[in-house]
Amino acid sequence: MMVKFVLSRVGQTLLVLWAAYTITFTILFVLPGDPIAIMLNAADIEVDFLSDAELTAIKAQYGLDQPMYAYYLKSLVGAVHGDFGMSLTQKQPVTGLILDRLPSTMSLAGTAVLVSVVVGAGFAYLATRSSFRPLRTLLARLPVFGVSLPTFWVGLLLVQVFAFSLGWLPATGQNGPRSLILPVITMSLPSGAVYAQVLIKGLEEGFRQPYAQAALSRGLTRGQVQGRYVFRNAALPVLTLLGLQVGNTVAGTIVIETVFTRNGIGRLAQEAVLAQDIPLVLGIVVLAAAAFVVVNLLVDLIYPFVDPRVRAEASSRSNRLSTL
Repeated sequence: MMVKFVLSRVGQTLLVLWAAYTITFTILFVLPGDPIAIMLNAADIEVDFLSDAELTAIKAQYGLDQPMYAYYLKSLVGAVHGDFGMSLTQKQPVTGLILDRLPSTMSLAGTAVLVSVVVGAGFAYLATRSSFRPLRTLLARLPVFGVSLPTFWVGLLLVQVFAFSLGWLPATGQNGPRSLILPVITMSLPSGAVYAQVLIKGLEEGFRQPYAQAALSRGLTRGQVQGRYVFRNAALPVLTLLGLQVGNTVAGTIVIETVFTRNGIGRLAQEAVLAQDIPLVLGIVVLAAAAFVVVNLLVDLIYPFVDPRVRAEASSRSNRLSTL
């Protein structure tokens, strides 16, 4: 059953990557505008001054002289082999451009995910541990405020306060760990608030379960019951949510890297979309989709080891199939 499950999930992963590539390819070709004209204008070359033969030669250089289906098949075969062609605007291999920017984005997104999980779990733990009900109610409402804050506004506010007014941290760039602090806080705030919301609800429901009430009746404190029994069950939905939030984190790098002037994948994606750089956009979309599906695949594989009910359900299903 586990082998079939893994093969099924891998097949779904490949299907999602193909769908993301195909949909993005179609949208880019349907959009108004000529990528070659945009590329030439960026290089201060007037398209009207070029002859038809010169334009045809430029299009042939990038493979854009072919019909849409032929270009799609050729680029898809190249993508399968890790070759997304040449960037129209930067005139460099797309794979090389992405690999150059990838470490910066990975350090930012990875740190933000870690901080958001730790902060969200810690806040939920404190918000539900207190025996003073009004305080628990107040703390349980705070994550809603964190989720509602616009990311770009938070980033600009942090830059204004901690970089310009106080001068404690750099406002832009990516020189050392200090330059990560403001972007990480900006990215982790909404995600951490979501994790805290889910955990608080799970912990509150857990305390209403018979096993928690029985533990409290035996003289255990609220904190002991939470740490020993309730927290593990309440954390299971966060594991599922973590896989979904990866997509939001990857998408959020576009805003964050623009606000803090970081040369990562997000800023590269913004430049590629504005320039209608088809090969570069396709490469970035496949990378983002791959990160999303791989993390969700890992979550699905880990889940049976974390939740015994999933293993029991899979075992019972296997027994039913064997009796047929």
